[in-house]
Amino acid sequence: MKFLCDVPISLRLVKWLNIQGFEATHVNNILDGYFTKDEMISAYADIHGLILISKDADFKNQHLLKKSPKQLVKINSGNTSHKTLLELLKKHIGLIHRLSVMPHFLLEIDQEKTTFLLLD
Repeated sequence: MKFLCDVPISLRLVKWLNIQGFEATHVNNILDGYFTKDEMISAYADIHGLILISKDADFKNQHLLKKSPKQLVKINSGNTSHKTLLELLKKHIGLIHRLSVMPHFLLEIDQEKTTFLLLD
């Protein structure tokens, strides 16, 4: 699996994903870095076949309205520690792997619940 992590996602999470054998990059390392607009981030993820990991609700809205980004993991945990975010991702990495074969998916995760949506 290949991931693109949005600005609020820690660089340590990117490093962890890479150590686990996945390909991961951070928005700060592509295009205009921190200043890259959401639409450009979504397009970049779609063009390069990347699963976008974000805390930004705007990406959820784009996914539902425009089907972009095509594959989105939306973290609904607010300002959490790196440790908590890492635990959430570890807990759901198997589900993300199963969903990654789908052309479009939205996976929302937080401490209490997990929901996903598959679009045609």
